[in-house]
Amino acid sequence: MLSIISFVGFTLLVAVIAWYATRSTNEKSADGYFLAGRSLGAVTIAGSLLLTNLSAEQIVGLNGQAFTEGVLVMAWETLAAIAMIITAVFLLPRYMRGGITTIPQFVEDRFDHGTKAILTALFLSGYVIVVIPSVLYSGSLAFSTMFDLPTLLGLSDTATLWLCVWSIGIIGIIYAIFGGLKAVAVSDLINSIGLLIGGLLIPIFGLLAIGDGSISDGISLLWKSHPEKFNVKGDVDASIPFGTIFTGMMLVQMFYWGTNQVILQRVFGAKNLKEGQKGVILAALVKFLIPIIVVLPGIIAWHIFEGNLDNPDQAYPKLVATVLPATFTGLFAAVLFGAILSSFNSLLNSSATLFGFDLYRQYFKKGATELETVKAGKMFGLVLGILGMFVAPLIANAPQGLFAWLQEANGCYSIPILTVIVIGFFTKRVPAIAAKIGVISGVVLYSISQFLIKPYFVDKALAEAAQNGISDAKALSVIQAEAYPHFLHVMAILFVLNIAIMLLIGKFYPRDTDYQPMTTDAVSVEPWKYAFIAGAVITALVLSTYLIF
Repeated sequence: MLSIISFVGFTLLVAVIAWYATRSTNEKSADGYFLAGRSLGAVTIAGSLLLTNLSAEQIVGLNGQAFTEGVLVMAWETLAAIAMIITAVFLLPRYMRGGITTIPQFVEDRFDHGTKAILTALFLSGYVIVVIPSVLYSGSLAFSTMFDLPTLLGLSDTATLWLCVWSIGIIGIIYAIFGGLKAVAVSDLINSIGLLIGGLLIPIFGLLAIGDGSISDGISLLWKSHPEKFNVKGDVDASIPFGTIFTGMMLVQMFYWGTNQVILQRVFGAKNLKEGQKGVILAALVKFLIPIIVVLPGIIAWHIFEGNLDNPDQAYPKLVATVLPATFTGLFAAVLFGAILSSFNSLLNSSATLFGFDLYRQYFKKGATELETVKAGKMFGLVLGILGMFVAPLIANAPQGLFAWLQEANGCYSIPILTVIVIGFFTKRVPAIAAKIGVISGVVLYSISQFLIKPYFVDKALAEAAQNGISDAKALSVIQAEAYPHFLHVMAILFVLNIAIMLLIGKFYPRDTDYQPMTTDAVSVEPWKYAFIAGAVITALVLSTYLIF
């Protein structure tokens, strides 16, 4: 009963604080609803960035991978800090000088309406098919496992999953559709503090359990008992082979932190460039430390459960249920619930923004007022949320685990979008037709590669292994990995290929005039004078982790 009371109490407290903080924001204006009236400070931006990123699919999925593979999966987190620094120091000044609201808006200014529409559709399809369902599924799995809801409710695992997905989805829709960006950002800040504190408690209690009341003994025992779990250099059959951190890994990070609307919308709502840069760099510093929350518990779970779990994605929720004292369970559940809602409603708010600004005003009602644009965006967000709730339970059988599936599926739209942004930034004569061809070829080629060609070669290699009498699991894993390039390598290859295609088109069919970036005085664009120094220190810290391990 105490757990339920603390869960409901904390959740309502966050809602009340979010309402109070946003009561004076004009949610009927486009700037007010979509960009929080450009009023966000550095700390709020940092908190919102972290919680938008650090949700259940991150905590559950990465700890699930750490359960089976160890510390090597921290690359998803630590290398993100470098991408965030690049975004803050080099990309953000350009974005904010142009006063843009959405990434497709930048693409429209650089290329044309058609290119913007293609990118917007690509963003939205990626959100509804991959990202939103992953957030809902992972959150539902966490709650179902942590509190043993199938037994408690007397339902099957599948029925419980559907119930959780729709419960989280409906509450998230209410937050996002009726609150706007500022409500999302304020609730994010509160929940991010709670998640960092609660997230740190899990490895602390886990290490105490391993070390019989001593954290240092727990660390020592974990290190000595499972040295293979503390090797950052992934083998060829690992989810992150070591070579991939020099190819597709950084491209994925640059897409997510440098061109992804759902992330950058928080920064576009900054009071000025200085606050935006400080917010992103502060988030990068915390991101460097996040593996303590999203990787270490997975290794602790491997030790405690002796590697015996049917589904690796259950490692984190089962660990929480095992080591967290009952008095903390309700509060931690409330914080985790807030993290799930954060990612979900952030996606819905960004989707509403993309639809309202980039599609509704352009193709549905050109003379739409700001109020009409906001209403249309809200309605679209509602539809997208409902579609995501239908798709979410269908990913329960992802063969490689949730996080691996999510990252590979993201490649269908992340790299094509990144190539267009890179060409838009660094060239002046490449025409719009080149961007359209680059995006379409990127989506088509990656899809053919991963869903047609790869299965053919993998099946062929495994069939040959069977004929040769090879049955050792490790040997088969290596054969499967070597049968076709890792998806991160494929991303890098297609990135270079698509860049080359667009540059060639630009060479033979250039624009008539050089592109001139738009400028605006919507916010102050004076940079933070310590941005470069702070960024260099954080980058050095990230690189040092690969020397330690």
